[in-house]
Amino acid sequence: MRFKSVVMPKRAVTEEETKTGSYGKFVIEPLERGFGTTLGNSLRRVLLSSIQGAAVTGVRIDGVLQEVSSIPGVVEDVTDIVLNLKQLIMRVQSYRPLTLRLEARGEGPVTAAQIEPRSEVEILNPDLPIATLAEDGQLKMDIIVDVGRGYVPADLYRRDDRDIYLIPVDAVFSPIRRVKFEVQNARVEEITDYDRLILEIWTDGTIDPEDALTYSARILRDHLMMFVRFQEEALPIQEKAAEPIRQVNPNLFKG
Repeated sequence: MRFKSVVMPKRAVTEEETKTGSYGKFVIEPLERGFGTTLGNSLRRVLLSSIQGAAVTGVRIDGVLQEVSSIPGVVEDVTDIVLNLKQLIMRVQSYRPLTLRLEARGEGPVTAAQIEPRSEVEILNPDLPIATLAEDGQLKMDIIVDVGRGYVPADLYRRDDRDIYLIPVDAVFSPIRRVKFEVQNARVEEITDYDRLILEIWTDGTIDPEDALTYSARILRDHLMMFVRFQEEALPIQEKAAEPIRQVNPNLFKG
């Protein structure tokens, strides 16, 4: 059975005037009526759930056995410190958990800039406040970061019951902050009964919005390929006359 082909998008345009490292606006047109909503919903769901990112998954604070406790010389309690650490924005070039070390002493604020640097980790918000120390206060901790997708509850990170100092942390890995789409009418010659999809993507800055859109489209494509069972009809190939072989002057390659 022959299927009538549908109208396919001729272009996907990035709005360069408003594009930043954390925001992108894209226009895809023309689409058959209804495909704007179909594609918009699908891409939005994949963007929010399936794009890989980095997050804090656990903390070990010297002298602390549980999250519901306080630290001498530190203004914030452990719960507040953990909540602050969850706001770390990082690019992590590793597929295994990494441990970051933070040591601070003396009166004043403690920020993410005081975390000891590692070549695999780039912190994008070094001004993030983590804690505040009193005059005689000190804070020493290990911060465990990992790479993943979506949301993972803290209970899944308690790998070893013998590690009594580990405080597991709920991890939100997604670098996508928000996705919005709108469907408008599009025109093809004299017909206006087509869709124009306008897609807006906000990220945390660890991934370019255009790259995020590309990854989400590839995830959708890979999942749908298993349903494609029809053999495409081969188009007739017109034989071209053989072109004469051109001799290349070897002197052209001499310095």
